[in-house]
Order: sequence, then C-alpha cells, then structure tokens
Amino acid sequence: MTTLLEPGARVFVAGHRGLAGSAIARALADEGHEVLTRTRTDLDLRDAAATEAFLRDARPDAVVLAAATVGGIMANHRFPVPFLEDNLRIQLSVIAGAHAADVDRLLFLGSSCIYPKHAPQPISEEALLTGPLEPTNEAYALAKIAGVAQVRAYRRQFGRRWIAAMPTNLYGPGDNFDPETSHVLPALIRRFHDAKEAGSPEVTLWGTGTPRREFLHSADLAAACVLLLGAYDDDMPVNVGCGEDLTIAALAEAVAGAVGFTGRIAWDTAKPDGTPRKLLDVTRLNALGFAPRVPLARGIRETYEWWLHARPPARAGTSEYMAAYMAQ
Repeated sequence: MTTLLEPGARVFVAGHRGLAGSAIARALADEGHEVLTRTRTDLDLRDAAATEAFLRDARPDAVVLAAATVGGIMANHRFPVPFLEDNLRIQLSVIAGAHAADVDRLLFLGSSCIYPKHAPQPISEEALLTGPLEPTNEAYALAKIAGVAQVRAYRRQFGRRWIAAMPTNLYGPGDNFDPETSHVLPALIRRFHDAKEAGSPEVTLWGTGTPRREFLHSADLAAACVLLLGAYDDDMPVNVGCGEDLTIAALAEAVAGAVGFTGRIAWDTAKPDGTPRKLLDVTRLNALGFAPRVPLARGIRETYEWWLHARPPARAGTSEYMAAYMAQ
C-alpha cells in the first residue's frame, strides 16, 4: 500500500508538550518514525526567523503543527488577544518556515470550534465559513480558520501535500488542569477532586448543563493523525472525532462518579453555555479505516489517575501568560 509518509520519516512535532502534540509524538515514535522536538526555551515558534532557520537546518520530512495557545470557555472569553495573536504568529511562522525548508508533508491541527455556532448536526467539513461563530471563542476560532486557509493556499499555489484536521474536544494524560484555563473535562476533574478533598457538599458549574459535546481521547487523536499523514491528501480538512456526544450534565455526573464526589451538582445559569451542540460528522475519517479505541468512561478514569500521580504544575502559556497580557 502506498503511503504519503515513508517508513522512518523525520517528523517535527510542534507543540510536543501539549495534550495533542505529546500523544502524536508518541504514536509517531511507536510507528518507527524519528520525532524532532523543541521546547519553548529552545525555539519560540512565534519568532518567524528563528522558526524558519530551525526548519531549514533540520530538514524534516513532515511537520505536525499541534502548537497553540489554548484554553476553556472562561479563558477564551476573558483573554481573546493571546488566543488570536499567538496562534496567528505560531501558524504563520511554522507554515511559512516549512515551505521555505521544502517540507513535503504538513498536518495542521485546527479545532471543531471553528465551525458556525448553529451548524447542522453532525457538522460536516463543508460547514466551515457558512455562518456566525460562537462569540466566546471567536478569537481562537478565527486564528484556526486562518491556519486552514493558509494550508489551502500553499496547496493551491505551490502544490504542497499539506492537510488540516479538525479535532473534537480532546482529553487524556498530559491535559491541562489549570483552574483558569483548562477545557471542560479536566476542569471538571479538578473541581470535583478539590470538592471531595475539602468535603464540600456542592459544586456549582457554569451554564445549564444542556449543551452537548463530543470527546475523544488523545491516543485516538494521535492514531487518526498518523493515519492521515500516511493516507490523506486533499484540500478539504478532515474532522477527527468519535461520532457520539453527551450533555455537559451527563459528563459532569460521569466525572463526579470517577472522582468519587458524592455531593450535589448545581448550575449557574447566568453564565454562558457556549455552542448548543458540537458533534462532528466523521464520515471522511471513518472511510480511511479509523475507529476510536478508548471508551469515554475508561478514558476519564485513566485521565484522573494520571493526574493524581503526575500533578504537573500549570504549563507556561496558561495563567502566567494571561497575566502578562493583562499587565500590558
């Protein structure tokens, strides 16, 4: 079978310390590829000249652009500037640098949040740019849309075999559990754990609990990305998800059970819900032979157990980074 990523290829994974990037780096290494990485101390991906110089010198066969400034609904709502500007700078630097270094394969990780707020469900790739975005994460979504457009532009103008993937909500070992900037699933784990430890009788969560979300384990995302690098070459981005969703209220109950919190769950309905539903149509990905392997209940338990043992400090680029922007 012909593959677009040769055995033993050298792949630069930008963002290898993040949830998605670390899982992709592990999956590539497991497949026998040589994984190249750089920490933020070694290389600031917002620096276009330094990024191009690194890529010209390293000459990778492929680049996975998983680096991004990310966060949950509260962080997106309060700090739109870094979510817009940092992601634009990172994308421009890495993608233009990859072209300058004549990199044959590039996979850009977008996000399911780039689709219109009221897109028909499940959301197909064709829904991109067909309606207004969710206001609470508009800045991040616009940056990711620009990344998709940049990949398409290089394909059309220069014939690059570059592709984009649109992951659904991710979780798993290596996630960000920072109280201010984490996504919903790790945020719930942290909230329920802290409440259990404190003996709190109640946890109050944002919104109504009625929005529906889809969740994919980072290991399943990584498997999908390796598959796409080897088998997909098209202008259209590819949705990466499991094809099933549940309400935030149901997710909260599942997380509380996994953590062992037995108190009451209350909802602050004055806070925003975000997009009512966000379920991806994964027909394109499934046609390539992909099927997720980690059930949500098991994945939540494993993620909680990982966090209990690892307890990593908040990553640079989260609370400290937002504080720096607030000080400007």
